[in-house]
Amino acid sequence: MTNPSAAPAIKTSAQRVDARANWSFGRNNRSVRSGLASAALLVASMLWLGQTAAAQQPPYRPGPPTANRAQSSRSAPSGPLEVDITQGTLKPIPIAVPEFMGEDPQFAREISDLVSADLERSGLFEPLDRGSFIEAVRDLNAPPRFQDWRLINAQALVIGRAGRAPDGRVVGEFRLWDVYSGRQLAAQRFAVVAQEWRRLGHLVADQVYQRLTAERGYFDTQIAFVDETGPKDHRNKRLAIMDQDGANVRLLSQGRELVLTPRFSPSSQNIVFMQYTGDQPHVFLMNLESGQRELLGNFPGMTFAPRFSPDGQRVVMSTGEGGATSIVEMDLRSRQMRRLTQTTAIDTGPCYSPDGRSIAFESDRDGTQQLYVMGSDGSGQRRISFGEGRYSTPVWSPRGDLIAFTKQMTGSFLIGVMRTDGSGERILTEGFHNEGPTWAPNGRVLMFFRESRGAGGGPKLYSIDLTGYNERQVPTPAFGSDPAWSPLRN
Repeated sequence: MTNPSAAPAIKTSAQRVDARANWSFGRNNRSVRSGLASAALLVASMLWLGQTAAAQQPPYRPGPPTANRAQSSRSAPSGPLEVDITQGTLKPIPIAVPEFMGEDPQFAREISDLVSADLERSGLFEPLDRGSFIEAVRDLNAPPRFQDWRLINAQALVIGRAGRAPDGRVVGEFRLWDVYSGRQLAAQRFAVVAQEWRRLGHLVADQVYQRLTAERGYFDTQIAFVDETGPKDHRNKRLAIMDQDGANVRLLSQGRELVLTPRFSPSSQNIVFMQYTGDQPHVFLMNLESGQRELLGNFPGMTFAPRFSPDGQRVVMSTGEGGATSIVEMDLRSRQMRRLTQTTAIDTGPCYSPDGRSIAFESDRDGTQQLYVMGSDGSGQRRISFGEGRYSTPVWSPRGDLIAFTKQMTGSFLIGVMRTDGSGERILTEGFHNEGPTWAPNGRVLMFFRESRGAGGGPKLYSIDLTGYNERQVPTPAFGSDPAWSPLRN
């Protein structure tokens, strides 16, 4: 590893600063100066399309970019990136991620492999085969030989270095280059504790994703879920947590009690979940660092789906009494409860909006399961779903623009999104039994679980982006259900 004094000052993952990078793809940037800039803006437009496509319009295919014609002689041999979703495919940005440098080559290579895997899994980038690389990068601070990278049609280049610091932490730094303009787009350095070494790759991938799409990344995150083992009629369900790519699985309970619906706090340090001891429901708060549990309450009847408010000071859930189920809210400081709905129906599945001013929930008050929205004080309750079938599990996007849901219709379970007023419903995926959508913190990707048929079948986790085309299975040690996506860890 090179002398740390020759590199940018070490920053922890909670203290990011740009080093030598003064160029970005901001939404208000009116000067598009390179082939990669056109590509990045088209990727950003594809992300925007994933949102606006909720209007159920036919997929839009961008035409050739016009803002970059003055530099057409510097375009990639195959022309600028086109985002083509008309046939269910994307044309992602070709990006080169050579093996990172470092005193421990295997460790450095594993970090670069993580960066490459994160970017590929997003569906927006195509990491090029390292066997095609012409230049062997040996100096992080020297400009690359751009002509060598243009010859293999790389539009972006990520080079980096990773190793161990004298204080026991692991450090990594990278440079992101626009191959066709020769501009350095980003350069940062990160340090994390040694046992969390994989975070280096996720942190770098987040920065590359953000620079090239003008959207925040989502790779340095975790998933809480229910790990399921054993026969279908006698499942052992344990609370678990893992990285968003399925690595570093850690069990948080031993399976002696039934656990359901883990949900993260806004700080990502706590989760709230349901636990049944016999027939008695309990709502617990768990600190992920210490493992300590705190009982929030014992509730009569059935209790479902607790969720945090955006400020982390309240929890909303549903409780059953006398054949009806109502939405209630608990103040975590005073432990005081207040009832937000009170009907003879089943009201459940509440979820706050990102600003904390509204709550989406499901109810059968009109005869079938449908989605409703109300003020966080219970006022202004109104139905927002009017399509065919039954709707459940509403989850508000972190961006505040969409609500994800599960829909049951004609024997299938579908995962979809709609605007917060109920307009623009769009189905992203369907299957035998899909359920439980949860949002990535940038509001561009969903995770859910899908049950397979048969006596040996069980639930598995999947992710899908807002275009509905990039669906991936998320690896788990056994069966997995009830995923919950954490905020960014930094």
